[in-house]
Amino acid sequence: MTFQAVITEDGSTTLFIPELNEHYHSIHGAVQESMHIFIREGYTQIRNFPAHIFEAGFGTGLNAFLTFLVSEREGKSIHYTAIEKYPLEDQFVRQLNYPEMTDPAKAGVFHALHDASWDQDIRISEYFTLHKMKGDLLEVQLPDTSYDLVFFDAFGPDKQPELWTEEIFRMLYQSMNEGASLVTFSVKGSVKRALKAAGFSLEKLPGPPGKREMTRATKRI
Repeated sequence: MTFQAVITEDGSTTLFIPELNEHYHSIHGAVQESMHIFIREGYTQIRNFPAHIFEAGFGTGLNAFLTFLVSEREGKSIHYTAIEKYPLEDQFVRQLNYPEMTDPAKAGVFHALHDASWDQDIRISEYFTLHKMKGDLLEVQLPDTSYDLVFFDAFGPDKQPELWTEEIFRMLYQSMNEGASLVTFSVKGSVKRALKAAGFSLEKLPGPPGKREMTRATKRI
C-alpha cells in the first residue's frame, strides 16, 4: 500500500491510503479525535491500576503515545498490548508530527514505540510497558479476563467489515475484565448490534469534532 501524509484541521498529521480511500485518523483533527475517543472516554474509565489496555490496530502509534503521555503525567502504570498486521515503514512514521503537537520533549519515545521489538514486553518507561503483536486480529488468541480497556481503532466497517463482527467482539469481551470498556469511533447499526450480541452494554456518547457520536461498550459486572 502507498501512504500520503495529510495535515488535519487541528494541525496534526494523518496518513491517507489511496487504495482504500481511507485515512488513519479524522481529517477534522487526528490528535483531538484520539484524545476525545480513547483518552477522555476510554482511559478515564479505568478504575484500578496497574491496568492492561488492548488496541486493535497499532497503526500510527498515536493512541499508544497519548496513553503513554497521560500515564506518565499521572504516574499510573499501563501495560499496553497492540496488534498490527501491516506495520508502518519508518519513512512514513517520520512524517507524523504527534510529538510536536503534544510533547516535543517525548519525540524519542514516540519513535521508540515504533522501533520496539515485536511479540515481547518492552519497558518504555517506569509506568509504560508495550507489547506489540505482529499479526491478524482474525487469527489471534487473546487471554481470558486480562484487559481493563480496549481501543477498537480498525479501519471503518465499510473498509474492513470482517473485523466488526459478533465473533470478534465476543473474543474481545472474553478477554476483558468485568466492568471494562471498549471504545470506538463507529456508531453504525450493524456494529452496535454485533456488540450487543457479544454481551456488551452500550452507551452512545458525543463524538469528537466532525463526528456527532461515538460508542462505548462495557462488559457487564
